[in-house]
Amino acid sequence: MEKSSQIRKLIIAAAVVVLAVLFVGGFAKGKDMMYHLVNRGALGPLTRADIQYQNVDAPMATSNDGTVNANDWKELYPYIVTTMGDNKKNDYVVSYLEQDPYLVNIYEGYGFAKDYGSARGHEYCLEDVSKTQRPHAKANCLTCKTPNMAKLVNDMGVGVYSMSFDEVMSLMEENVSCYTCHGNDAGNAGKITITHSYVQKALGENMAAIDPATLSCGQCHIEYYFTPADSETMMPYHSVAEMTPEAILAYYDSIGFSDWTQESTGAKLLKAQHPEMETFLSGKHAALLNCADCHMPIEQAEDGTVYHSHLLVSPLENETLLSTCAECHGDTDMVQMVHRLQDRVTARETEVGNKLAEFNDALADAVQKKTLSETKLDEVRKIYREAQWFFDFCYVENSEGAHNSELSFHCLDTSEAKIEEGMKLLGN
Repeated sequence: MEKSSQIRKLIIAAAVVVLAVLFVGGFAKGKDMMYHLVNRGALGPLTRADIQYQNVDAPMATSNDGTVNANDWKELYPYIVTTMGDNKKNDYVVSYLEQDPYLVNIYEGYGFAKDYGSARGHEYCLEDVSKTQRPHAKANCLTCKTPNMAKLVNDMGVGVYSMSFDEVMSLMEENVSCYTCHGNDAGNAGKITITHSYVQKALGENMAAIDPATLSCGQCHIEYYFTPADSETMMPYHSVAEMTPEAILAYYDSIGFSDWTQESTGAKLLKAQHPEMETFLSGKHAALLNCADCHMPIEQAEDGTVYHSHLLVSPLENETLLSTCAECHGDTDMVQMVHRLQDRVTARETEVGNKLAEFNDALADAVQKKTLSETKLDEVRKIYREAQWFFDFCYVENSEGAHNSELSFHCLDTSEAKIEEGMKLLGN
C-alpha cells in the first residue's frame, strides 16, 4: 500500500514537472503551434521545406538590354510575379519635412531639405526618382531603382554612374524586379544572385558571412556613398564588423569624404542613407532570421502551390509572419510591444533632432558673428558633423527601432552627448 502510494506521488510529481515545463518553457510554444495550425489550416505551419522548387531554364529575355523581366517569368512563376506587382498597394507617402520640421534646418543646403518623404513600394521606384525635387545630375541616382541600371553597369562598367541622369533614365524599363535578386539565372531552388557589382567589390569573400536572403535586400537597404573619383555607388566597409556607425564614420573621415558643406555652419556633413542591413546585422535577430523570414510570408495558393510571397510587408500586418515572432515571444502581443518600442524611439528622435537643430543655429550664429577663432570653429564643426551623423543613422533607418532598438538608442544618446559637448564649446 505504501509502495503504491509512493508510485502515485511520483506520477503526480512527474506530471507537475511536465506541466511546469510546458507552462514556463513550452506553453507559449505550444500555444504558438496551435496558432500556426489555426493560421495555416489543416496544412499546419509552412516552411521553406514545403516549397516545391521547379527546375527550369530561364525564359527568353524580352527587355531591350537582355534583362529577363517579371513578365518573362510570369508563366513559370505566376504567384511570385503577381505578388511582386502587389507592391503597388504600398502607395502612401509621409512628408518627413512636414512631420519633423527641424529636418529642414539640419539638412539645410542639401536636397533632402527640399524633398524628403517615406518610400513607397518598389513598383514606384522609377516614378518617384524622376519626380523628386532633389537634384540628380548623374545616373548614379538610379542605382537601386531598377535592374536595368545594374545590368548596364555590369555590361559597360562603372562609367555608367557618371552618365547623364536623363540619358540613362530613358533606357530604364522596369522597377526593382526579378533580375535584382536573381540575375538572369533560373533561380532554381530559390538561388539568389547578388547583381550589384559594388557589393561584390566592397565585401568580396566576406559576402559569405551574410545570409543571401538578407544580402539580396542589403544591396540597396544600406548606407552607401558615391566615390569622388568616378561617382560609383560604394559601401563604406568591407565586412560585417565594419558596419557600425562608429566604423563607418571613421572610414569617411579617413578618406576625407562629405556629402556636402553646409553654407551657414561651414561643416562638412554626411547624409546617411537607409542602413537597414547594417542595423539588423548588429542586432540579436540576425542570428535567427533573415529579411525574407520577416517580410516575405510563405503562402499557399488555392491549387496547393506553396511559394514565398513577394509582396513585402511588415510582420506586424501579417498573421503568418507574426506566427514566426511567436516562436520566441510566445503569446506576447507583438504589435503592441513593437509599436510601444517605436513610439519610444520616435519620441527620442524628436527630442534629439530639435536639440541638433538648436546646435546648428548656435554654430551658424557663431560663424556669422565670428565669436570664436577659426581653429575653435573647426573643432565645433567636427563635433557637429559627428552629432548629425549619429542622429541621422538612426532617423533614416526605416524600422524605427524594430530591427535593433539598442543601436537606435545608442546612436541618439551618442548624438545628444556630442550636441552637449559642442554647445559648451560655443558657450551655450
